[in-house]
Parts: sequence; structure tokens; C-alpha cells
Amino acid sequence: MNKTTATAQEQLRAVINKAVAAAQSAGELPEGDIGQIRIEIPADRKNGDYSTNAALAAARSFHCAPAKIASAIVAYAELDGTYFERVESAGPGFINFTLGPRYYSDILIDIRAQGAEYGRTDSGKGKRVVVEFVSANPTGPMHVGNARGGAIGDCLASALDMAGYEVEREFYINDAGNQIEKFGESLSRRYLQIYKPDVPMPDSCYKGIDIIRHAADFAEIHSDSFIDVREAGDRYIYVDEKTRRKALVDFALPKNIAGLERDLASYRITYDTWFRESSLHVGGEVADVIRLMKESGNTYESDGALWFKARDFGCEKDFVLVRSNGIPTYIVPDIAYHYNKLVVRGFDVAIDVLGADHHGYVPRLKACLAALGVDPDRLKVVLMQMVRLVNRDGEIIKASKRSGKAITLVTLLEEVPVDAARFFFNLREPGSHFDFNIDQAVEHSADNPVYYCQYAHARICSVFKKQEEKGFSVSELDAVTPETLDTLMHDAEKELVRMLALLPDEIDKAAQSLDASGITRYIYEVASLFHKFYNSCRIDGDDPAVRSARLYLCAGVKTVLSNVLSLLKVTAPESM
Repeated sequence: MNKTTATAQEQLRAVINKAVAAAQSAGELPEGDIGQIRIEIPADRKNGDYSTNAALAAARSFHCAPAKIASAIVAYAELDGTYFERVESAGPGFINFTLGPRYYSDILIDIRAQGAEYGRTDSGKGKRVVVEFVSANPTGPMHVGNARGGAIGDCLASALDMAGYEVEREFYINDAGNQIEKFGESLSRRYLQIYKPDVPMPDSCYKGIDIIRHAADFAEIHSDSFIDVREAGDRYIYVDEKTRRKALVDFALPKNIAGLERDLASYRITYDTWFRESSLHVGGEVADVIRLMKESGNTYESDGALWFKARDFGCEKDFVLVRSNGIPTYIVPDIAYHYNKLVVRGFDVAIDVLGADHHGYVPRLKACLAALGVDPDRLKVVLMQMVRLVNRDGEIIKASKRSGKAITLVTLLEEVPVDAARFFFNLREPGSHFDFNIDQAVEHSADNPVYYCQYAHARICSVFKKQEEKGFSVSELDAVTPETLDTLMHDAEKELVRMLALLPDEIDKAAQSLDASGITRYIYEVASLFHKFYNSCRIDGDDPAVRSARLYLCAGVKTVLSNVLSLLKVTAPESM
């Protein structure tokens, strides 16, 4: 919460308690406990800036009508030295308080003093959090769902950082298991087809153009000039299948991983850690987890397989950890990975951003952690629904206009600016289905929400540029006094300042709900109220004090816009 707002609410509670005590001393109210006071912001600000149920809460204890209690509180309320200028009773016992100009002045002074740090809170208390997101299969390109997950995860990590957590971003590379076996088979068959076109390509294989390209590049590098390839091919024709697949995977996989890193960097996402699944196998952590699960007493053997007693931990049924052939199921490396995050590396919280199709997987994973003595609540999962790309007419778009190819993260960023992609993917809660309107995302109009917000920032920059042309210096704002700022009493000005005051609350809400979409909607509202203020209040008027106050307000709006756009990793242009 903004410190000025926090102070105002503390003052309000103190005013009420002192008024009750004074009324009781004067015999206007009986002795009794006022009870739990609730402070609310009225839906209609015409009824005041804050409303309290104090009179209703005290009615039973005082054996007195709420209206009488409210009248006594109003009569004995002392507002001197507080941010409030008026108090009045309303309805059957409600009490409304109206803020005075100094509240608005102090909000703006606080924003200017904190600058780029405005909005930061300490609610996270320095807890260590690792946010794992995207983690796309390295056997192929990233799809649109990965684009949404990237924006959601990255912005959530930024919000957590602003809320006072120590945050690390992590990409989990699935470089082991069935998908790598499938990758190796696909590469091997495409490679063999270069020399033996009749080699079949089963439906189970990956058929992307990237597989063909990797195989061709590998063949070109390893082709022996002294061999007649029309008859024999290069030397990897002669090796056993296992050796050939390993060579092809060792060649292609690093290229794919480098491509993932490059493409995500173009999306303004950089990771602190690229964690390889294979390291869990090589380092023995997968085997260690199997041993620990056995030692916990929560496993049993049946038909040669190792089962987990999942029903003891709230799951619908038990499931296999190690098959009868000795090969662990897919969940075992995942258990080892999360055990690594929460125990080995000691993060306080691990956050996974996953597709909604993982909803059944999450309880099983948490049950396994609980069996290992790890608090399952330390694992937080954000389940993300599907996204569809649509045009203005609501028609689904499946191919790029430019290339005609299926839309991946890369082709999406060829169609729309990065700013728009990151902003749009955070417009809705992760758990909601989302239609991404490509036509809207490229518009330079108020219908495009990211353009609308960026235009507000550019408009403020233009205001200051025009003032500088008249000899004004932004540094002059440092000399603006609270008394000058007290002139900001137009409804559009007050409404805008109240919205600026909410940024710390929005940051904390995003951190607590693991959802940064509220921040995106918040900054859109800030932009909307700024445009409303700009059209209602003349900045460069005849009164120098009013001009200075309104420029000071503009500077505060610019700070908030810049801070939030920075959190979203969206540019804040100075001209448009």
C-alpha cells in the first residue's frame, strides 16, 4: 500500500477511536467495545473517499441505535492534523470521510521521491522464489501457447521482484526421456532418406522442416569426399542405429536449445538458469529420489513395478514410479527436479507456469513431494488456458500472412510487435481462454490497449518538450511546494492521483494471486484517466501555480506509466 494511503487509514481509525472515547467521556455514548472496524472505499466518491461501519459494529456492544452512534462519532471527530477535511453520517449508521488536498499532494510527492522505485513493496520479505516457465520441448519450435506462457511467467517474475521477493527465472530443458528418443529416431530416418529415399517415416516421428534441415546439415558436415554417396553414403550409414541417433541428437539438440534461447531473447525473456533434465540422471538425483521414496514407506511393488501409494495423499489412485523393465516413468525426473529446487537449492517457493492439460499432474506431483517430507504448498502452479489467434472478424488464424507457415513464437513476432504480444498475453487471467486479435494488436489507435498506454507516456513527454521550448526545466518541479499541489482539486485530477496511489496494492495483488494481468488492466486505467485529465484540465493556463501543479501531476503519471511498462518489458516511447 502507498505509504500516504496507509497513513490516511491509520489516521481514520485513530479519529474514530478517539471520537468514541470522547463521546463516552461526555456521556453521549455508553461504555462498550467498538469492535472490529471495517474501512471501505464507496462505489460513488460523492459519498466520500472512505466509509466505515463503526457505528453498526458497535451497536450490539453499546445497546444503542447505529444512527445515534454515528452522530456521536461525527460530533466528536477531530480532523485537524489528518488528511481528512470532512466527516458526515449517512444512512442507517454509516460514516463517510472525505480526503483533503494534502493527501493528493503527498501522494505525488512520494511518487517523485521514489521515482523508478515507486510501486515496490516488501511483502515478499526477501523469500527466494524460482519461476519456471515456457520450458518448451527442445525438439521443435515454440508455439503460440509458449508465447503466452512466456509473457505470463516473465511478467509474474517481475511483479514478484517488485513485491520484495528474491526471484530467479528458470527454463527446464527436457533433454532426456521419450521425446529425445523420438527426436533421435526422426533425425535418423530423415538422415537415411538422403541416401535411401524409400526409408519410411512413421506417424509417430517429428515431421517438421527443422528435422529435415538438421539431417541435411549433419550429412553435409560428415560426408566423406572419397566415398561415392550414390552407392554408399557417408560413414554414419554404416554405424549401428544407437550410435547414429546419438550423433544426430548431439549435433541437433544444442542448435535447438540455442535457437530457443535466441528466440526468447528476442521476446525480451532471459533466464537465470537453463536446467537440463539430463543432469538429474547423470548426477544420480533421479536414483536418489527413487531411493528416498522407498525409504519413506510410501511405495510398494506389484508385478515387478514400483508403485506410489498416492491414495494415501489424496489422489484418486496409486501410480507407477518405476516400470517392471526398470525404467522410471516420466514423473520421477519431475519429482527429482522439484526436490532439487525446494530442497537441494533451497528455494522457499517454486512456481511453475503450465498448460491447463497438466491439471491432473499437479496433485500427483504434490503428493510425491509430501511423501518426501516437503510441504506441497511450497509448489505453486499457474495453469494456463489455450490461446487462439483471431482477426477483426473473429476468424481463427493458423498461418502467417508473410510466410504462410503455421504460427510459432517467431512467426507471431513477425506479425505483431513484441510490445503488443507481451501486453496482450497479459490482458486476461492465465486460467481464462484468450483470443489474441492480431489486427487489433497492430493498430495505431485507442482500440489497441498497448498503443493507448504508450501514447499516454508519449503525450506527457510532448507536454514537457513544449514547456522546455518555452524555457521551462523539469528540475523546476523539485521546487514545487505542497501548497502549490493543493490546487489540484478538479475531479479528474483527484481521480487520477487516487489511481496512481494504487500501484503498490496492484503489485502485491499480482504477487499474492500469481497473476500479473491486473497490472496490465491497471496501467490501461491510468492511461485512460490521464487522457481524461488532459482533455478536462488545461495544463498551460494563465495561473503559474496551477500550471506547475499539473506538470507535477504529469510527471507522476509518467513515472507510474514508465515503471509498469518496464515491469511488462514494454517500451515507453517519448514520441509516437
